[in-house]
Amino acid sequence: MELEEKVQAVEALMDDLDAEILKFQGWSGLGCKAGCGKCCLKPDIEATVLEFLPFALHLYRTNQAEIWLERLSNEPSSLCMILDPLGLAGMCSSYRYRGLACRLFGFSARINKHNRKEIVTCQLIKTDQAGVFQNAQTRLEENLSVPVTSHFYMQLHAIDFNMAREFFPINQAIKRAIEVILHYYAYRA
Repeated sequence: MELEEKVQAVEALMDDLDAEILKFQGWSGLGCKAGCGKCCLKPDIEATVLEFLPFALHLYRTNQAEIWLERLSNEPSSLCMILDPLGLAGMCSSYRYRGLACRLFGFSARINKHNRKEIVTCQLIKTDQAGVFQNAQTRLEENLSVPVTSHFYMQLHAIDFNMAREFFPINQAIKRAIEVILHYYAYRA
């Protein structure tokens, strides 16, 4: 599979996930507080190179790849450098190109050791929307639509096992994705 096909496959996977999240939010009633982004401020978020290839290709096509690469190399930070704490709609400056963990957290489930689904969400949602959260957790028994984290990571692995198997701190994953894109197009110019 060519690199651009991989990017298209990742984008399709993310679009499918976004559609499933909308369904889940629809029946569960769960949602983030407007402009919150507290989960984005965790310094230990990890991601794969593959999930950030669409962002890297976007940067390349808009002539920003080398600027971002330099920024990621010279401004080491443990917080995601895509963050924009002053953003109007939230904290992500490139919401369309956010990673898999960014999409899944808050609106997905994991399979526990008893083979039951458990909603994976933040403490704010669990406490501020306690009744809604508990109702949603109970209704999972009805087999309602909920994205399952492991299912989406397995689909990511199916696109490119090598680029999806290793997790890096999020800024390193972004940087490596940009390097993959720049390397790919360096020999095709």
